[in-house]
Amino acid sequence: MQNRPRVDLAELAWHAMRDRGLEPDFPPDVLRQAEALRGPAEESQDPDIRDLRSLLWCSIDNDDSRDLDQLTVAEDLGDGRVRVLVAIADVDALVEKDSPIDRHARHNTTSVYTAVRVFPMLPERLSTDLTSLNPHEDRLAVVISYVVLEDGALGGQDLFRARVHNQAKLAYNGVTAWLDGDGPMPEAMAAAPGVAEQVRLQERAAGRLRARREERGALDLETIEARPVVRNGAVQDLRDDPQNRAQKLIEDFMIAANGVTAAFLEQRGFPTLRRVIRSPERWDRIEALAAGYHYTLPPEADARALAKFLTVRREADPLRFPDLSLSIVKMMGAGEYAVQAPGAEPVGHFGLAVRDYAHSTAPNRRYPDLITQRLLKAALRGERPPYGTDELAELARHCTEQEDAANKVERQIRKSAAATVLAGRIGEEFDALVTGASNKGVWVRALRPPVEGKLVSGRDGRDVGDRLTVKLVDVDIERGFIDFVEV
Repeated sequence: MQNRPRVDLAELAWHAMRDRGLEPDFPPDVLRQAEALRGPAEESQDPDIRDLRSLLWCSIDNDDSRDLDQLTVAEDLGDGRVRVLVAIADVDALVEKDSPIDRHARHNTTSVYTAVRVFPMLPERLSTDLTSLNPHEDRLAVVISYVVLEDGALGGQDLFRARVHNQAKLAYNGVTAWLDGDGPMPEAMAAAPGVAEQVRLQERAAGRLRARREERGALDLETIEARPVVRNGAVQDLRDDPQNRAQKLIEDFMIAANGVTAAFLEQRGFPTLRRVIRSPERWDRIEALAAGYHYTLPPEADARALAKFLTVRREADPLRFPDLSLSIVKMMGAGEYAVQAPGAEPVGHFGLAVRDYAHSTAPNRRYPDLITQRLLKAALRGERPPYGTDELAELARHCTEQEDAANKVERQIRKSAAATVLAGRIGEEFDALVTGASNKGVWVRALRPPVEGKLVSGRDGRDVGDRLTVKLVDVDIERGFIDFVEV
C-alpha cells in the first residue's frame, strides 16, 4: 500500500467534471465578457430601488466562502413580532439572459465544490467580486421581507429591490462558538456595533420558524459528513462537519424566504421553478426501520408521524441519531426541480413540510435561483415572464440532471480523499451502517471515520439501515473506491 502512486486530486476533479458532462473551464468568450465588466451594477436612476445601506446587514456563511449570496437583518416590532429582511445578490443585473456567461451557467447549472478545487458557476470576477455581497461594499439586491409572528407564522410579506451594504462578514463556526459561549465574539461582529444584538434577535426568530415547521412535520435530520482537511494540496485528515446553530439560523431564514418568493410569483400569475421532494420512494422500508425500534408508522407516507419518530429517537439515542438520519435520507429519494403552473396544486417538499418552495437565495451558485430572480424582477416591473412554461420545464429537467452530476463529482472526490487517508489502514475493522442496497451492490458507511464504501462480500439480504462490522480490504484512490467485507 505504501507504493501507490500519488494521485493529483485537483486533476482528478477536473476529469470527473468532464466525465459527468460538466464544463470545468470557462470558454474564452465567457472570460472576455467577465473582464469587460467595469464594476458592480448600479442602476442609480431607478426610483423603485430603495436605499437600505444604513441597516445592520451581515453575512453568515462558511469560513472559506467568497461567493456571498445573501445578507440578513431583523427588526423587533414588539408584541412578539420580528421583521426579517433577506437580501439576495442581484446577479441578473450583470448576467444578461443568453449572454456567454449565462450560457455557461445554464450548462453547468451549479457551482461544484470539492475539497481540492472549486468549479464556480460564474467567473470569479462576478461570483466573488462584482455580484458578491462583500463586506463594506455597496451592492444591488433583491430583498425578501416577512414578519415572523410569535407562533412562527409569517405575516407582512413583501419583495422589492434595494441597495445594501454588508456591515460584517461572519462565519458559521465562529458565530456558533460565540452563541454557545465556547468562543470569543468574532472580530467582524465586534467591529460593527449592534450586529451582535442583531444575530441574537435573528436566532430567536429563526427558532420560531423552525418550531412551526416541525409542528407541521418537518424532518429534523442530523447527518454527519467527513470533510477532507487539505493542506498544500494534499489531504491530511477527515473531519466530522455536523450542522451548527448558525447554519440552522440561515437555513430557517432561507426556507421562509423561498416560500415568500414562490407565493409572490403565484399571486402575480407567474410560473415558478420549485424544488420538490415527493413522498418517500421507500416508505415501506422506513416503516420496517421504525419497527426495528419498536415504533409503528402508518402504512402511507406521513411527514408528521415520521417527524415524531425522529424526535423520539433523537432523545433516546442522540449519539447514533446521525446514523438513523442517514438511513432516512437515503430512503427518502432525491429532490428534483419541477415547474409549478399558476393555480396548480403544489407538490411540496416532504422533508421540509412546506408546500411552496422555490430556490431563490443563491444566484451566484445555482442557476435555478438565477432563473427565479429573473422571474421576480419581471413581476416587479409588471412585465411578462422571461421564460415560457415549456422552456421552464426543460430547464427543470436539465437542472435536476446537472445537479445530480455535480453531486456525483463532489462525492467521487470525497471518496478519493477518504481513500488517501484510509490507504494505510487496510485490514482494520469498523462499525458500519448500510446506506444503499440495489442489484448493483450494497454500500456501507463506516461510523468512525464516516466514510462510505462498497461491501464486496457478505452482502446477501442486507438493506438500508442495517448495522454490521466490516473490514477494509482495498482502496483505489483514483476511482474513489473503498472496499469492505463483512466480518
